[in-house]
This record gives sequence, structure tokens and C-alpha cells, in this order.
Amino acid sequence: MGSTLNIGIIGVGKISEQYFASMPKLPGLTVVAVADLDMDRAREVAAAHEGVRALTVDELIADPAVDAVLNLTIPAAHVEVGTRALRAGKHVFAEKPLGLNPEEAAPMLDLAESLGLRYGSAPDTVLGTGIQTARQTLDSGAIGEPFAANVFWSAPGHERWHPAPAFYYQPGGGPLLDMGPYYLTALVHLFGPVASVSGLAVRSARPRTIETGPAAGTPIEVGVDTHITALLDHVGGVTSTVTMSFEVWKTRSPLFEVFGTKGTLAVPDPNHFSMPVEIATSENDEWATVPDAAGFIDAGRGVGLADLAEAIVEDRPHRASGRLALHVLEVMDAILRSSASRETITIESTTERPALVPLRDLAEGSPEVAPVE
Repeated sequence: MGSTLNIGIIGVGKISEQYFASMPKLPGLTVVAVADLDMDRAREVAAAHEGVRALTVDELIADPAVDAVLNLTIPAAHVEVGTRALRAGKHVFAEKPLGLNPEEAAPMLDLAESLGLRYGSAPDTVLGTGIQTARQTLDSGAIGEPFAANVFWSAPGHERWHPAPAFYYQPGGGPLLDMGPYYLTALVHLFGPVASVSGLAVRSARPRTIETGPAAGTPIEVGVDTHITALLDHVGGVTSTVTMSFEVWKTRSPLFEVFGTKGTLAVPDPNHFSMPVEIATSENDEWATVPDAAGFIDAGRGVGLADLAEAIVEDRPHRASGRLALHVLEVMDAILRSSASRETITIESTTERPALVPLRDLAEGSPEVAPVE
């Protein structure tokens, strides 16, 4: 295999554009093949990238030249495609969420571990300088002892910009499973795993239609809750209040703030890699920007896969791990179950708080990647 992981991408929809934009700059990765249910789309994408072949899904999974599968399919297919790739001896990195529920996703991770293969999962945005600098600032004690956090992400709905948004409104979608992984994963990086959750979820009756692209004007069937609020109790004692919504036209609510005994930290949007961190303290109550102190510099989609490739060489845990994604998936599932039962739900899984990313440019180089056994 040489010094890189040869990557086969399954699913070349809109999100794949972001991966293709950044992966040529990442060490240890070479895209060699793409597959999609729409073979015309697969051939079009392959033709636009030198050295990339268009294959069927079956062909890509079976191809001995592919060392790892980047799974960019819809959420409902994540577990099926990931399991097939693992059984073919491939490492896997997948878009979020890990699966539709923890019961279907957990056996896939058990399979990966039994085969000695790596399974990684988005979001890897949390490995950029934004969330990592926020974490380093918290760990330094700059705002004293953190005790609470507020997160509020909202939009009117993805149908306003996405040309094919119907899957966002079916199981595996909605604001919680679509956007929640960014914020919940960031909270685990900051405070560690979640012990219990309480949640309330609702949906409005307003009709939704696609607003852009060739399907503009097509009605969308809404099969998920579209406004979710949750209270999270972290193992370390911090409480987080989280709201995710496809119902809000405009708001003045802060996006992500952490409250400590000596100050407040304004955490940047974990849907992005490199936005600035701000802090206000008991000694200076004016917002001040914190210089970048940790994280991959100028990172883009695929940096989690590059970290996975490097982790194989260094024989260490990769940071965007399947176990972290499973914990986040269980938290999201529990929030919805809590809303239905009106009970607080104990989280059964746990996860290691991933290692802090030192401030570095991953493109500066990485060790050689060991072959798949």
C-alpha cells in the first residue's frame, strides 16, 4: 500500500464537494475511486479528479486497491455500507450520524474492533483551531471552573438552500441528528461524556417545500420533530442546555457559551473549523479574542480521516472515533425518548475525552501508514 491510505468514496452528493476541496492537501490520503447509486454522477465526479475511477458500490467495496471507505451516503445507509466495507477488510470513516439509533450502530463498531480495523466518524470540524482552542482555554482555567453551557442552533429549514432536502425530514435527519452531532461532540471534547439527559421535542404544522434547484416547489413530508431542547448532565458535573431547531426564522440567542466561576467563554460554531474564540472574565468584562492555541490549522473535511491514518502509524486512538460517535448517537436517541416518556434517561455508554490536538498544520507531514493486515 505504500505511505498512504487509498480512499474509496461511496456517495458523491453535495457534502462530497467539501471533502474533495480539502483532501488533496491532507497527508496520508489518496482518493482512488468513487461510487454512487447514480453512476452518471459517479463518472462525472471521477472525470473531474485525476486518478479517480468510477465504480459501482459493490465494485468499490470489493476492490483490493481501496484501503479505506469514506462513507458519505444518507444516514439510513451508514450502518449497512459501513458493515459491508468492514467485512471486506476496509477501514471506514463516515459522515454523521453514526446510524439511525445506537442499537443498529453498536454491532458495527464491535465488528471493526474484532477485525482490527479503524472506524471513524464525522464531525471532524471539532479538530480545528476553533473548538480545540476553546478546550485548551477551558483546561487552562481561564474562566475558572466551568459549571454550565448554553447551545442554541437554529434555522428555518434546509429546504431553503438544499436542492434535495427531503432526507433531512425523515428518520436519521431533523435538526437533532443532522446538526446535533457538531454541538454534542464539541461538548464531549470540552466536558467529557454525558451521564443523563432530559428532552422535549416538537414540530410545527407549517408546510415545507423545496425552494431551490430543479425540484423547487415540491412539497416535503415531515417525519421528524423539528424543534428540540435538552438538558445534559455531564459526568464531570457540568450541565449543558442544548436547542436544535428547523423552526426559527431569526434569533438573538448566543450560539455557544460556557459559564465558569471566573468568566464566560464564547465558543465558535463547531460546524466550522477555524472561527475565533472569545473570552470575558471577572478581571476584564469586555470580550477579547483568544489567539489560536490548539487544533489543526486551516483544516477542512477529511482531517479526521487523516488523523485516523496517522493514528494507525503511531498506534494511538484516532480522535474522531466511532465510540465517540456512538455515545453522541445514544445521547440524541435518549433526548427523543425522554421527550416521548417525559422521563430523565440515563446514558449507558461512555467515551474517552479525545486527546487535545496540539496547534499544528497537518499538511506539514505525517508518518508512513502501515498496510492493512
